[in-house]
Amino acid sequence: MKIFFNYLPGIILALLIAIIARCIESMMPIHLIGDSVIALFLGMSINQIKKPNKMIQSGLKFTSKKILKFSIILLGASLSIGTIFNVGRISLAVMIFTLLTCFGGGYFIGKLLGLDWKLSNLISAGTGICGGSAIAAMAPVINAEDKDVAYALSATFIFDMAMVILFPIMGQALGLNDMAYGLWAGTAVNDTSSVVAAGFAYSEAAGDFATMVKLTRTLSIIPTVLIFSFINLKLNVKTDTTLGTTNIHQSKVKISSLFPWFILAFVGMSLINSVGLIPVTISSGLKTISKFLMVSALAAIGMNTDFQEMKKSGINPMIHGLIISTLVVIVAISVINFIGIV
Repeated sequence: MKIFFNYLPGIILALLIAIIARCIESMMPIHLIGDSVIALFLGMSINQIKKPNKMIQSGLKFTSKKILKFSIILLGASLSIGTIFNVGRISLAVMIFTLLTCFGGGYFIGKLLGLDWKLSNLISAGTGICGGSAIAAMAPVINAEDKDVAYALSATFIFDMAMVILFPIMGQALGLNDMAYGLWAGTAVNDTSSVVAAGFAYSEAAGDFATMVKLTRTLSIIPTVLIFSFINLKLNVKTDTTLGTTNIHQSKVKISSLFPWFILAFVGMSLINSVGLIPVTISSGLKTISKFLMVSALAAIGMNTDFQEMKKSGINPMIHGLIISTLVVIVAISVINFIGIV
């Protein structure tokens, strides 16, 4: 209980920003951007004026991580498991091509820019799978240095911010329906929070679909991390052979830490709803709460964003992130057009 009270100031601040963002959105004569985007940039603006102290920061971190995942779990109460499987079937082709683009194209682009293979693949993982979560899962497996993790997180985050603004505009310009846009945002935007922001800024239906696609895409963390664990092991064996030793530096992979627990809970809620155990009124109420908590989480993420720290990341990782992000956006919409969802 004492720990929760330590989190309370930051949680309350994020909730207040979410309320303000929702009020601003309701007063806008034209729906240009959603409350998710407004909350994100309100948080970032407040951070520039006055950085949060340690007491507030702990609550903001809790909101941006734990409460965001909890909000996604609640969203499951308004969905059926059949819908989730259908989303996975529809989005599989797009996800395969975007992952191949990230890791295949990322390898050659990283070589061209002279980036270390670990940094290059961290950026590719963040772009192709799910932003910070994928980077965090990959880093210990390939023995990445802290500075590589910082560079990768900065590179993916900056382009996520651009996508949150540009995706709704591009979606309208391309005349995409809610399903096509949700699939595009869910497969081409990086971090879960950014997918939520970009999706719901277009429409509620697009936001729901984008979130489901993103959750399906997140599952690719598992095979990706296991593959890179194997690659790192082989590279270490090769290094030991070159040095004339027989030691093998094998990275430990904990499956329990790789599998996103909130996806299991999300699917569990959907299963309960699928068999009719959640009344329609409660399901609708949980969805409303879920959406508000997502906006609050985005406000917290904005409050935790420091532009000055991001400037220290340098230029080459940013170029890498820009090229990969652009390629993924183009490949994703091309595949969507090819399979005829637009």
